[in-house]
Amino acid sequence: MMKKSQELQRTLYLAAKRSRNRRFHALYDRIHRSDVLWRAWQEVRSNKGVAGVDGISFEDVEKEGVENFLNAIEKELKEKTYRPKPVLRVTIPKTDGGERPLGIPTIKDRVVQQACKIVIEPIFEANFQPNSYGFRPKKSATNAVNDLKGTLVRNWWVVDMDIKGYFDSIDHDTLLVLLQRRISDRRVLKLITLWLKAGVVAGGRFTATNTGSPQGGVISPLLANIYLHVFDMHWNTRFKHLGRLIRYADDCVIVCRYRNEAQKAYREASNFMQRLKLTLHPEKTRVVGVNEDGFDFLGFYFRKSRSETSGKIAPYCWPSRKAMKNIRLRIKEITDRSMFRLTPEMIIGKLNPLIRGWRNYFKTGNSTMKFQQLDEYLLFRFFRFMRKQGGNRHRLSKEKFKNWYFDYSGIERFYLPGVAGCGP
Repeated sequence: MMKKSQELQRTLYLAAKRSRNRRFHALYDRIHRSDVLWRAWQEVRSNKGVAGVDGISFEDVEKEGVENFLNAIEKELKEKTYRPKPVLRVTIPKTDGGERPLGIPTIKDRVVQQACKIVIEPIFEANFQPNSYGFRPKKSATNAVNDLKGTLVRNWWVVDMDIKGYFDSIDHDTLLVLLQRRISDRRVLKLITLWLKAGVVAGGRFTATNTGSPQGGVISPLLANIYLHVFDMHWNTRFKHLGRLIRYADDCVIVCRYRNEAQKAYREASNFMQRLKLTLHPEKTRVVGVNEDGFDFLGFYFRKSRSETSGKIAPYCWPSRKAMKNIRLRIKEITDRSMFRLTPEMIIGKLNPLIRGWRNYFKTGNSTMKFQQLDEYLLFRFFRFMRKQGGNRHRLSKEKFKNWYFDYSGIERFYLPGVAGCGP
């Protein structure tokens, strides 16, 4: 089944690539194909997640039978009786003390959105620009970081852009116009409109949605890319001479050679955002000298400085203050006194995936010193955990513990000599 849906995607991609202005009219029937729905279920299930407003979990679906669940969805789509439920809105804390809203659709709505994404994504992928990296097949944040670092070699100024409340500010009418450039199937457009207008439930109260696309929806990242693709095209067609635009979803930077070019790029970007009914955050958007202040992008802090070996000025990047604060908080949570009921081996089992993922992402930068700092912090927290768990009579010297920690504990380390990007 997976192979059939992949062949469908390839056919649609090649057709869209051959004719960049072609509008596709027969897509809805492909969305409710059994092979597409089955693949959509597998991909949604692999992402895990919790139940939406209906309270139905993955375990509930599997208990009743996945095949029955998908057959019911297929029937509703064929008979055009499918109606999405409101999105459950929750908030997750941010490190700056604020909260980030997150939308959780029901599992059924997630499966239908994923099926729709499987069908329409290749059509828009054929047009997306190479400077867009967010939530795209075969592209990643690491690709964006490497592109930015390479672009900084010959450039000195950056427009560090922050779109104010991007996902909540997407204009529905503008988005539908952009979708209609490639999709003429009204049934698909209606389906997307239903998701946009489904509303949210927060604290037991329903609120209608007239703008925005909820963060957390399966199809939201694709819709967000479609919305900002017009900005990519506008910039690469008319203002590429001012600087290179690098975008990961709504995180954007424009890398320029001179300060006056960066200032002009700021004005042009701000003007075009207004045409998209978006606003650049007046305090967080700024023109930055890369060899002066530096800037944050995708968890990294970027700055140009003089190399100690060659003496030449070159771009460097390492984990930002915010990223360091976040990882320390996670280590502190795992080694907190509330975890005393767990064995050291269980704590290690929680720490290692965190260390491994963090190290694999940030090793692409010049992160040696930061990794060593985190190893020291991890050593301190785990040593403290062991002593507290054993009580005051638990005699364990720090030097003895340090040898045990690195040789026998099984805890992975942030700093790994010999690994690309991590070595001295």
